[in-house]
Amino acid sequence: MIALNVNGKVYNADVEPEMPLLWVLRNALGLTGTKYGCGVSECGACTVHVNGQAKRSCVTPVGSVVGTEITTIEGLGGQHVVQKAWLELDVPQCGYCQPGQIMAAAAMLRRKPRLTDADIDREITNVCRCGTYREIRLAIHRAAEMMAKG
Repeated sequence: MIALNVNGKVYNADVEPEMPLLWVLRNALGLTGTKYGCGVSECGACTVHVNGQAKRSCVTPVGSVVGTEITTIEGLGGQHVVQKAWLELDVPQCGYCQPGQIMAAAAMLRRKPRLTDADIDREITNVCRCGTYREIRLAIHRAAEMMAKG
């Protein structure tokens, strides 16, 4: 049995420590907002926060995050400034990659609230098959503006 702190709640999961965190979140805990994309840490659809840092959950063994604070898209509660900016600017098309995009952007803005386009392009390596990169960049800038206003 592995105990995990996810979104401020302790869960006990009967899984092997080598199981990827993604599958524990989705299958054992029923938190399906985190998406499977590639399984090799390339696309970012599975991005979650571990102690506030963006982490690709598809390649993260669950045993390596015991004792940490894990936050999924559900943990942002729909009220995070990045989520508000995403809705305001109508970013998603198909929406599949958006939880990972939002989680990556939220972690980046926590570390660096003043960003350039180059910062965003360098740090947000998540893939969007619909090509909403322009809208994602605009929403990240909008979230930064909203954060600055308090």
